[in-house]
Amino acid sequence: MVKIGDIELGDFPLLLAPMEDVSDPPFRLVCKKYGADMMYTEFISSEGLIRDAAKSTKKLDIFEYERPIGIQLFGSDIESMREAAEIAAQANPDLIDINYGCPVKNVACKGAGAALLQDIPKMVAMTKEIVDCTNLPVTVKTRLGWDDNTKNIGEVAERLQDIGIKALSIHGRTRAQLYKGPADWTLIGEVKNNPRIHIPIFGNGDVDTPEKALEMKNTFGVDGVMIGRASIGYPWIFNEIKHFMRSGEHLMPPTIADRVQVCRTHLDASIEWKGPVLGIIEMRRHYTNYFKGIPHFKEYRMQLVTIKTHEEVSSVLDEIEQVLGTNQLPINV
Repeated sequence: MVKIGDIELGDFPLLLAPMEDVSDPPFRLVCKKYGADMMYTEFISSEGLIRDAAKSTKKLDIFEYERPIGIQLFGSDIESMREAAEIAAQANPDLIDINYGCPVKNVACKGAGAALLQDIPKMVAMTKEIVDCTNLPVTVKTRLGWDDNTKNIGEVAERLQDIGIKALSIHGRTRAQLYKGPADWTLIGEVKNNPRIHIPIFGNGDVDTPEKALEMKNTFGVDGVMIGRASIGYPWIFNEIKHFMRSGEHLMPPTIADRVQVCRTHLDASIEWKGPVLGIIEMRRHYTNYFKGIPHFKEYRMQLVTIKTHEEVSSVLDEIEQVLGTNQLPINV
């Protein structure tokens, strides 16, 4: 049984990665429904949170059906991160997660996210401040290092464990790589198999099939895997991995009718959480992913990204199901 503090996650948990502009409550709803064991909010700016910025405080919204769920924070100032952790704890998450992995310029170039991989003492000091200010478990998500010359994840893991974090998720690329090239799980395995390490180690990067998830478990011994981009438009991946690990067999992939049904669930949740205007606008980024690989979808996509009412979207989804899904064949992606 893998545990983060007192949170029991099963024998090989599948975690939904925190993704900006993706892993909001509507998206988390469908991922939870299809097998995600642990989820996180989008990352939240510590400065935005302590200034009570609407965009940041809205990301604190969590719901009982999502549990266990962590609130993820990022920032460059230790005092601000401590204050933000105290505010986040009031939202009653199951844990607080710290982002030391985001590689994008407007985060890393401001000294937050993956930038802390260049200043391990500051990373340790910041983490300790957050561990000491909350009774919630504190976890960390990070990368192998800043670049190929500074792959210091082994040191990072030991030092963060020593000051009290309860789990570590490692993306198998450096900051310099961004999301390019294959993820290197070798160092993730070395961290997991370090006899000094006793907290759960979760691997992240390129897990997009049941076979890859099983390979990462068997080859590197990780306690679970964190799945990000592969779940966008395809929340079924969590249950597909679980079924494959139990049986060695693949579940039938979702039919067009299945895709339409989940897309509707996501749309309805988006409207309920964000309102009828923003809920429909922000859903537009998901349609291509839900219907990836389906022939003749392009003309429907053009409608879906321009129409403005729930009734219009629903009508187009009806037509997709009736016209493209007549034979209900599964679509492989």
